Amino acid sequence: MINNKIIDKQTKKIKKMDLMEEDADVSIKVIIVGNGRVGKTSMMNRYCKGVATDNYKKTLGTDFMEKDLILDDSGDEVKLMLWDTAGQEMFSKLTKSYYRGSGAVIYVFSTEDRESFIEIERWQEKVENECGSDIISVLVQNKIDLLDQAQMK
Repeated sequence: MINNKIIDKQTKKIKKMDLMEEDADVSIKVIIVGNGRVGKTSMMNRYCKGVATDNYKKTLGTDFMEKDLILDDSGDEVKLMLWDTAGQEMFSKLTKSYYRGSGAVIYVFSTEDRESFIEIERWQEKVENECGSDIISVLVQNKIDLLDQAQMK
């Protein structure tokens, strides 16, 4: 039996994750959300494939990749199923159906787009409406190589 409980460091409560058993010991669905053009697809490609590109193509609906990991402390195999969702409002109804069953979410904003940071609260509300407020969350500031173009206002 796979232990699908983790301790939330902030609340010190044990939370159950939505885990799926497949080839790996544990599979976790992770959604990546944020405004369009914040670099979600590039970030996912870099993490999963080790490839960086400057070519921007709008994600239509969602994109999907997997990353297999081995945990140092236990040797357990973990499969991350990463779902890159479109950030444009016109895809909102389509992409929110992909949120269901997620064990974690990565909220992404861009260094050069202040509005993308302000909109994180709206993204959080959308995700929590579908997944619950106890979903494991990570906030990522992307495009830090463009700090000279950062919007501070």
